[in-house]
Amino acid sequence: MSRATPSDPDDAQHPGSDRTPTRSGDVPVRLVSVATELFAKHGFESTSVQSIVDAAGVTKGAMYHYFDSKDDLLYEIYGRMLRVQTAQLERVASADLPVTERIRAATVDVVETSIANFDDTKIFWRSLHQLHPDKQAQVRAERRYYHERFRALIQEGQDSGEFRADVPADLVVDYHFGAVHHLSTWYRKDGWLGAGDVGRYFADMLLSALRP
Repeated sequence: MSRATPSDPDDAQHPGSDRTPTRSGDVPVRLVSVATELFAKHGFESTSVQSIVDAAGVTKGAMYHYFDSKDDLLYEIYGRMLRVQTAQLERVASADLPVTERIRAATVDVVETSIANFDDTKIFWRSLHQLHPDKQAQVRAERRYYHERFRALIQEGQDSGEFRADVPADLVVDYHFGAVHHLSTWYRKDGWLGAGDVGRYFADMLLSALRP
């Protein structure tokens, strides 16, 4: 793991741990969970490393065993969701199904997982500019890979004649994911639409727009 430039004064010190959690495997998960809550409540910049380790019930030494800095925690908040989404897209894209069904499945999945991880996505995009430039570049590369994989499905449908080919696949992808990224500004988990409903509507709208 490359060490990022500290974003918090507490990052400058890496004191040793004087206590060891009973289940060390739970520590990184707990740290990311606590960091997500604190970043959502206080903001990334205003949340200290000390407040994170206090809330997680570990020492700074334990945290630095898994994460080089607060930047790494912020990156992991978004990265864990993106890894899940990418793995699911890979499975869907390689499935022996018509391209329309693969796009439908991929669309529903990205909407559902985005809604399920609203805190993660809102925190990350609000704080992205505060990440070390190397981490920002890494995130953009991983997102670009996901979008390009999705774009390949659109292109496959266009090449086979199942989708209209007069609109560039790049534009279709930008339009679709612009709507997905906008979800956090209007969707309410206690509203009348469930995540699955929104996913199906998004898939229907996308496929309707792509039909010749």
